[in-house]
Amino acid sequence: MILNKEININFLKNNIKEFSYSLGFEKVGFARFRFFSKEIEKYKNWLANGYQASMNYLERNIDKRENIGLILSDVKSIIVFAHSYFTDVQHSKSIFKISRYAWGDDYHDILEKKIRKVANFISEQVDTFKFKIYVDTGPILEKIWAVEAGIGWQGKNSLVLSQELGSYFFIGIMLTNLDVPPDTKVVDRCGECRKCIDACPTNAIVSPKVVDSRKCISFWTIEKKIHEEIPHQLDFKGWIFGCDICQEVCPWNSKAKITKELAFYPRNGKTNLEEEDLMKLTIENFKEVFRKSPIKRAKFEGLMKNYLHLRGLNEFE
Repeated sequence: MILNKEININFLKNNIKEFSYSLGFEKVGFARFRFFSKEIEKYKNWLANGYQASMNYLERNIDKRENIGLILSDVKSIIVFAHSYFTDVQHSKSIFKISRYAWGDDYHDILEKKIRKVANFISEQVDTFKFKIYVDTGPILEKIWAVEAGIGWQGKNSLVLSQELGSYFFIGIMLTNLDVPPDTKVVDRCGECRKCIDACPTNAIVSPKVVDSRKCISFWTIEKKIHEEIPHQLDFKGWIFGCDICQEVCPWNSKAKITKELAFYPRNGKTNLEEEDLMKLTIENFKEVFRKSPIKRAKFEGLMKNYLHLRGLNEFE
């Protein structure tokens, strides 16, 4: 690594953080590359229990999840970005509720563009700078890297928690060949609290930090395969896309910092889908209606299955 004009590495680190904050990131942390040997064993046990449900992509690239050096051969430091999506808008009390993270535009695109700006900023100061960007898009154990970088600790609902942001934030990752001093990991502050575990209506949090996707409302409303039948006895509790129950009860989210990113605010002020709008959806107009929205991940058939399930109907009815 060659620093232009002999820039001090700590000075560079602070500059990277300040520039990232100017783009809207609330927290930025640095972690040093290491193998995730113990972590990958836990991950393998999670898979062996079938907790990934039908998300088969989680079973691939285990070697890269353990060793990100297989992705970027000369990786030294990992930069982790945290971006709040919390707004001061309240959830709708009606049916067909949407998870907060999907109220606005697709976070993948927004965070990727911002992190790329950070990469360009670094490239202007460091010769031979190499990097790889991931926003929930590759074989990266994002939550573990966020903990390593001091962004927060892993809560009992498996999400990363921050004193400043609660759990309502997106995580972006940049693998780099920079050799930067790591940030200090933070203390787990969940203590004896188990509000998220007790609040989950389907008992999907089978033990602290372990979620069985086969029981999770978010899995069934977002990730299920088109051919999968929703268990008749599974109560969605009014959610048509995602579920925020385990986050809503978390005491740390009462202090969540409000995002400055307007693109994460509810589209047209709506935090739920209207039945009238759902009835107008077709395979042809679905992609246009949910253009740039995370909701498009459910696909037309999946979203309509959710609607019918909430209405107590099946697809033939």
